[in-house]
Amino acid sequence: MQPTLLILAAGMASRYGSLKQIQQFGPSGETIIDYSIYDAIRAGFGKIVFIIRENFAEEFKQIFEPKLKGKVQTDYVFQDMKAFVGDHPVPADRTKPWGTAHAVLCAKDAINEPFAVINADDFYGRDAFEKMAAFLREECKDDKYSVVGYQLGKTVSEHGSVSRGVCGVSAEGNLTTITERTKITVEDGKIVYEEGDQKVTLGPETPVSMNFWGFAPSVFPISEKMFDKFLSENVANPKSEFFIPIVVDQFIAGKMGEVKVLRTSSQWFGVTYKEDAPGVQSSLSALVQQGEYPQNLWK
Repeated sequence: MQPTLLILAAGMASRYGSLKQIQQFGPSGETIIDYSIYDAIRAGFGKIVFIIRENFAEEFKQIFEPKLKGKVQTDYVFQDMKAFVGDHPVPADRTKPWGTAHAVLCAKDAINEPFAVINADDFYGRDAFEKMAAFLREECKDDKYSVVGYQLGKTVSEHGSVSRGVCGVSAEGNLTTITERTKITVEDGKIVYEEGDQKVTLGPETPVSMNFWGFAPSVFPISEKMFDKFLSENVANPKSEFFIPIVVDQFIAGKMGEVKVLRTSSQWFGVTYKEDAPGVQSSLSALVQQGEYPQNLWK
């Protein structure tokens, strides 16, 4: 069975104001999302499921359907604030969606096979997709999930500090913890983060999560239970969010299964700061010149 790729795109419209403004980085006007889909198709993914906001659905389909028709199966899921909330009353002042793990939960009825989850506006690289596809086909089970572990040095920005989920990895290569480290910067050639008034150095090969996950469909009932508990404790907080690492942490701590860390040498890039955009563009141009991608992805 071919795995599915679930792309978290519900937040894109709020960042860009309109999907027409999605930034084009490739030589033929490709967005970062185009490269992820291209990499997924050639790695053997059989279906792309987009999580989007309902009010941008038609605009979104107009952008992607002409490119993807005949190349891969597509489906669209809406992240609805009232989905899976049960009897919990949603506060009137709640405007924010419930977070990435809730977005995944909203795809419950669209996915019946092992699947990967990515952010829409991050570039993950061919090697990462190939390793994830192989895991989903050969190893993924109800009690065995995965996360791609990037080398920290290949994910930092020259234009300011970033936050990264630093992975603790067991001797068997499984995830033990994800620790959110904030204010990670490069200073004098070293990668450091702030802890209180101290600066702590991290090695450039430290594995970090960039939200590229591999799951079996068993994650849906597990998440649903966790989301109910999350709402019981956080529903009144208008800024609370139910993130994927919350689910993964509880999955590991509750001894429900293991999460394999798939190490990759891929360069990750995204636009954390607007100053990052030219670097993304030149990185993609270099990959095209090296023959990693065609000049026009969808020609």
